[in-house]
Order: sequence, then C-alpha cells, then structure tokens
Amino acid sequence: MTGWRLLLTRPAEESAALATTLSEEGVFSSSLPLLGIEALPATTEQEAVFRDLDRYCAVITVSKPAARLALQRLDQVPSQPWFSVGAATAQVLADQGFDVSCPQDGDDSEALLDLPRLRDAIACPGARVLILRGDGGRELLAERLRDLGASVDYLELYRRFLPAYAPGELTQRIEVERLNGLVVSSGQGFLHLQVLAGLDWPQVAQLPLFVPSPRVAEMARAAGANKVVDCRGASAAALLVALRSLDEPTL
Repeated sequence: MTGWRLLLTRPAEESAALATTLSEEGVFSSSLPLLGIEALPATTEQEAVFRDLDRYCAVITVSKPAARLALQRLDQVPSQPWFSVGAATAQVLADQGFDVSCPQDGDDSEALLDLPRLRDAIACPGARVLILRGDGGRELLAERLRDLGASVDYLELYRRFLPAYAPGELTQRIEVERLNGLVVSSGQGFLHLQVLAGLDWPQVAQLPLFVPSPRVAEMARAAGANKVVDCRGASAAALLVALRSLDEPTL
C-alpha cells in the first residue's frame, strides 16, 4: 500500500498513534488535527451525576477524552457495566479495573447497539443509561436506546474545536506532500475539514475521503465529496481494511 499518502485529521495524540500503524504497513501520512479537545469546567450537575451513578444500569463512553475525564471525576470503580463504541476507549477504562465491553465487529453506534451484553443491561424495567460525551453527538445511539425502552441521560465533559491554521494551510499541505487521500474520524471532523478548505473545498473534495460510518459518508456525499469510502469504524484496522479494498494510487 505504499502508493497511499494520507492526511490524518484526528487529535494530535491519536493521529500520532495512527501514523505509526500506517507506517508499519508502508503508508505515508501527514497529520493536520482538526479536532482540538478542551475539558468543560466541572459543574454541580457533573458532581451530582457521578455521585449517583448507581441509578444507571449502564454507562456508555463515546470517546477516549470522555473516558479519561470520567476517570478524573470518580473516586472508585463503579459497579455497573460500562460500554464504549471502540476498543481503544474501552482499554482506557479496562486499565483502571472497569467492567467494560465494546463491539468486536465494528466500532460505531450500530455495532454497539447490537452488543448482547448492552441489550441484557437495559432489559430490566425502568432501565436508565448514561452517555458520557463531548458537546453534542451520538443522537442516533440515544434514539435507539429509547426505542428499546431505556431512558437516556447525557453528560457533556468536553468541547471540540477547530485549531487555528493559516489560510491555505490545508491545500498547501496536500500539494507539497502530494497527498492523495483524506481521513476523518467523525461528523464534526468532516465539518471542520470543509471549514478549513473554504473556497478550495471543490478541489479538496476530489480526493478519496475515508470516513468512519454511513452517517458521515452521507454527510460527505451531500457536501460534494467525489469519492467517499465508508470504513465502518474509526480504528486503524478498519482504515487498513478499506485501503486494501481499493486500487493503489499511482504516484
């Protein structure tokens, strides 16, 4: 897969880890983080939720930042099962002794909802689920849980923002480094890509765009992206499977 030259847009730490994995497979990558993470100030609402965690039959963390911030606010390991969308987030919790589960096949909301252990956890009357997240997102997950009979509460622990870049930084990076593919890990990451591209979006939209889910794929196609590849997950493994399914670009 040495013909691929990818732009990675995850937060800096996650992009670095992904770049290492890609390099081992002979794939060149360049990092331009489009999602900055900033913890929200602690509030009395947050304190009350963490103090009364026992009222929830399941807790879902949607990202590594959500998991790490939850760990900072907890004095002991909770008793109920915890769940995450992806294996990397689950590992953050498992390393601290949490009883955590995540899908083995796929790392999106749909795969999590199909997890038998989550179905079992919410099968009791009056089931209540807590979703730990940033400022928005995972609405489909909450809707489906409610359809299954559970009540759902959100607790927002951080906000995401677009880091500051010089005008033209995106297209300049693409041209100078001869990049031939773009990778985004979320819907907000895609929106930030569009914002950063600005008037150059029609040009940027011609490159293959690797996205983590059908929802983001639909967003990208509606915005004019020419070749959208749904990796069905945001993990390095999912991206590599998608890369192998395509003809290798000619440099």
